[in-house]
Amino acid sequence: MRISSIEEFPRELVPVEIPPHTTMLRGIGWDSNVYLVRDGGDALVVDTGTGVNWHVYAEIWEREGLLKGVERVTIFNTHEHFDHVGGNMALADWLRRKGLTVLFAAHETTAKTLENGDDYVILAYSYGRRFEPQRVDLHLGEGDALKVGSLELELIHTPGHTAGSSCLYLDDGETRIMFTGDTVFNGTVGRTDLPTGDGWKLQESLERLRDYDVDFGLPGHGWVIKEWRENIDEILGWL
Repeated sequence: MRISSIEEFPRELVPVEIPPHTTMLRGIGWDSNVYLVRDGGDALVVDTGTGVNWHVYAEIWEREGLLKGVERVTIFNTHEHFDHVGGNMALADWLRRKGLTVLFAAHETTAKTLENGDDYVILAYSYGRRFEPQRVDLHLGEGDALKVGSLELELIHTPGHTAGSSCLYLDDGETRIMFTGDTVFNGTVGRTDLPTGDGWKLQESLERLRDYDVDFGLPGHGWVIKEWRENIDEILGWL
């Protein structure tokens, strides 16, 4: 599905505010959800979709004034699949034309895959596209902190869906948020039958994630996870 203008944007996909810092945009068609975290002059974008509808997400941010006062944006990819990384360069180019500094960040495994332009793992061919190799400025590892203004998000390496799959955990003292990518959704998990997927590692990743206190799980697709441990326990029961 490609949306040509904001007037065509489905009503149910309007921005969802998760106070006090985060805005969720539900992905259009095959796109991942796209998240924006703001604090002071910094912003973080978590995943960018396939790139087919990047202009709609950008137009919504513009319309809602969500980039007002922002000077630097970090684009973080939760993993290396095309439906999460395909919009990277288009959004980065748009932000830079607005005079913003843009950096890319990912777990080191995902970063190397993107820099190599490995279409076998990225799966761009599944969407009839090619992925051009791109530079990733920040190669992150387990436990590293990704800073956004005064906020610090902890990287948790959660292999299983892909070798580079990672979550970001934000505890600002008011709200505890987990950006899960395709590691865990409401009632299910990401596929493990794609390149670098591993079902046993996914189970181990879920068991680690269960230990975190989370108010809102923000997945790569679908709706917010509100019953964090109950959701993971249910999944582990059948996985």
